[in-house]
Amino acid sequence: MRTVYALARYHDCQAALDFLTAAFGFGVQETSKDDQGAVNHAELLVGDDMIMIGRGTPGGPGIYVAVDDVDAHHDRAKAAGAVITMELTDQPYGSREYACKDPQGNPWFFGTYRP
Repeated sequence: MRTVYALARYHDCQAALDFLTAAFGFGVQETSKDDQGAVNHAELLVGDDMIMIGRGTPGGPGIYVAVDDVDAHHDRAKAAGAVITMELTDQPYGSREYACKDPQGNPWFFGTYRP
């Protein structure tokens, strides 16, 4: 079972999907849309591996790590000094997630979703 997934953020996920599939040949496994019908999450296949994209501010790498108890993980990270950039959130694609930055400013994403 996979535990770590590459993640990239985009202002416009549909435009990113169009580009990534056309330019790089990535396959689309799944997309999730918000209430207005805009893509806010997608899973792209690269051979046997997967890259997830989601709505957000582009720039810098992001690493998504699936955990069993995200609430406890959030509390532990916060207590250790992680700067929480997105509080615990139930996502429309079935994950409970949060985001944070480590002390050097690197972004990390943790959630219950395991594609």
